Amino acid sequence: MAEAVEAIETALARVIDPEIRRPITELGMIGGISVVDGTATVGLKLTIVGCPAADTIERDVREAAASVAGIESVAVDVSVMSRDERAALTEKLRGGRPKALQFGPDSLTRIYAITSGKGGVGKSTLTANLGVALAARGLRVGIVDADVFGFSIPGLLGIGGAKPTQVDEMILPPVAHGVKVISIGMFVSGNTAVSWRGPMLHRTLQQFLTDVYFGDLDVLLLDLPPGTGDIAISLGQLLPQAEVLVVTTPQAAAAEVAERSGLVARQTGQTVIGVVENMAGLPQPDGTVLELFGSGGGTDAAARLDVPLLASVPLSLALREGGDSGLPVVLGHPGDAAAVAISGLAAALATRARGLAGRKLGFTVAQA
Repeated sequence: MAEAVEAIETALARVIDPEIRRPITELGMIGGISVVDGTATVGLKLTIVGCPAADTIERDVREAAASVAGIESVAVDVSVMSRDERAALTEKLRGGRPKALQFGPDSLTRIYAITSGKGGVGKSTLTANLGVALAARGLRVGIVDADVFGFSIPGLLGIGGAKPTQVDEMILPPVAHGVKVISIGMFVSGNTAVSWRGPMLHRTLQQFLTDVYFGDLDVLLLDLPPGTGDIAISLGQLLPQAEVLVVTTPQAAAAEVAERSGLVARQTGQTVIGVVENMAGLPQPDGTVLELFGSGGGTDAAARLDVPLLASVPLSLALREGGDSGLPVVLGHPGDAAAVAISGLAAALATRARGLAGRKLGFTVAQA
């Protein structure tokens, strides 16, 4: 019997909480295991009442326990963690550290702020697809939809109706296509408009970076609102180590405005690493390209900012359709020209490994 219980524990270690993305055995979610006459009874403690992942976790627990040799049936005794157990869980997830920004100056997470000088350049579509493409390469990715007034990331990723799970003061973000996502759109009803001033916007961004549990990410993407206003300034204060991608269309007027967003990022101490030109042209059946928005804007903006043009993403019907359906083009039509360009950008960013340069290592040199 003891061997069967041990085997079940081993099997349950392979069950991953879909929100926290860690084994349930590490999270204190298993209350007890017993085996009698081939029947295994497993105590499962959910984090909260009405946990949205409850059915998935219970199913996975049953399947894991049933996979053990000699187990003929499985009973799952579902309960909910006590307040003390939830407190222990949140402390464990925070690593015993006090409540603070998750991505401080010592964080190894690569942080990319996706910005533009004006709206309508496809910045959010690029962010959503880039996040999914990075996750498809095996990276742990999170997206903060910081465009509070024009939030669209949940819809672009097909989770428009998703709500975060709150465990005490910790918020667990929904996961879409392997990407953890948080947006103000998850906290308002329907298509409610958000009308906030600077202090409220700053507190919202700060809460997303403090209370939302992303875990150990390789990459964090921030979809910023267009322009050079409150959110851009707050980001510079909260995440001065963030690196900035400036998005523009080929049109000269758009490129000039996009350049300003890069200049503001530099004024707040951030590094602009490159420009992405979106809507770069519409490929025609005869092989020609119809340049609806002109040409050269991305190259010009990159030259004026003295950074490389990292990608040129063509106009694409599949890209637009993927945004409407919630299936990013990099997954739905990976061979599409826009998907290829975005995947190429993801490949370039993925090779920029997390580094220790310029970071405190937490030790001092002892004098001999």
